[in-house]
Amino acid sequence: MLQTLKNAWKIPDLRKKILYTLGMLLLYRLLCFVPTPGINTASLATAIQNSSMLSYIESMTGSNLSQFTIMAMGITPYINSSIIMQLLCVAIPKLEELNKSGEEGRKKIAQITRYVTVGLGFVQAVALTYSLQAYAQKTFLNIVTIGFCLAAGTALAMWIGERITENGIGNGVSLLIFAGIISRFASSIASGTADLFTSIFNGSFRGVPGTLAVLVISLAMIVGVVLVDLAERRIPVQYAKRMVGRKMYGGQSTHIPLKLNASGVLPLIFASAIMQFPETILGFFWSSGKDWWSKNLGNTTWWYIAINALLILGFTFFYSSITFNPKEMAENIQNNGGLIPGIRQGKMTVDYITKINSHITLFGAIFLAVLALLPSIVYKVAGVSLSFAGSSLLIAVSVAVETARTLESQMLMRHYKGFLK
Repeated sequence: MLQTLKNAWKIPDLRKKILYTLGMLLLYRLLCFVPTPGINTASLATAIQNSSMLSYIESMTGSNLSQFTIMAMGITPYINSSIIMQLLCVAIPKLEELNKSGEEGRKKIAQITRYVTVGLGFVQAVALTYSLQAYAQKTFLNIVTIGFCLAAGTALAMWIGERITENGIGNGVSLLIFAGIISRFASSIASGTADLFTSIFNGSFRGVPGTLAVLVISLAMIVGVVLVDLAERRIPVQYAKRMVGRKMYGGQSTHIPLKLNASGVLPLIFASAIMQFPETILGFFWSSGKDWWSKNLGNTTWWYIAINALLILGFTFFYSSITFNPKEMAENIQNNGGLIPGIRQGKMTVDYITKINSHITLFGAIFLAVLALLPSIVYKVAGVSLSFAGSSLLIAVSVAVETARTLESQMLMRHYKGFLK
């Protein structure tokens, strides 16, 4: 591993990309400490801790929301805008045609996404400021100023992410989310370690079993995420030989890889948002209703675990249905002169691919449900609290693996042994 990094550092252009990525991430983390003017931070932390949805956003932004810096919302509006545009490209034929029209069409979609991000970021910033009473003075100008500052921070985070993607290593937006999650992990690990050593020095060993349990469960979850993220189901395809002019093409065997967790973290985000949205709304308008929800459907109750699991299963199959088209895949195989061994072309191929995709989607949905709900189950059964959410862990590990793959591909292009050797 160290030798691989040493070899990567010897490559001038790769070294520039690594330094550029680290520099932009450092810039992003420095901006996370720039305060927003006109904020009353005294009651913010308490308000966020009492809201499960805002606590979830807090885990994604690296504690920027409780401090209400200019990066309080981070890259979240951009993610929401990308999801909205992705769904609209399926629902609106004009956008779907634009998305499939090539590089220029995708550039226009990206440009529209940027505009939607800034507008959505401003609206979310004003709504958060007003609902949390984060303003120092309740004036229209002060609230609008805070909204512009937070929207500008989101636009700047979006720009940093795009620059990393273009000039650095890996996906910039994913790396910004990764930086926020890791910073929160580091703070939790540091505080937990300090509390453990303090209790040991005071002669108390009560915290040792809980700490070891958290460590073992965390390592098991990380290993599971890595294995599932790298796993894929390969559908074999045999292409027939054909003559084009004086040359013969085809005749080779290949495969179509299908990821076991193709939907990624989106089902977790959607399910968590739906489960946390009622509590957040009740907290704004009806405190007794919020207390009832927390007591009966809070994230430590069995009802929450059951309903959230069903939502994750439903959203996983829904996402698979709008992003995966077995009929189109079967037609592409047939048009290129290929077939799946033992399966006839046409409807039988479509049914075969649909069956495999259903099995894979079911496995991915169960895995996501277990990953998302394991912290709640562990707390309910053993009383041990994990300092991270399953979605945060999935994002962090997936981004790390994908960045390692990107660096691996850069190394293999230059005939160096990489991480997978």
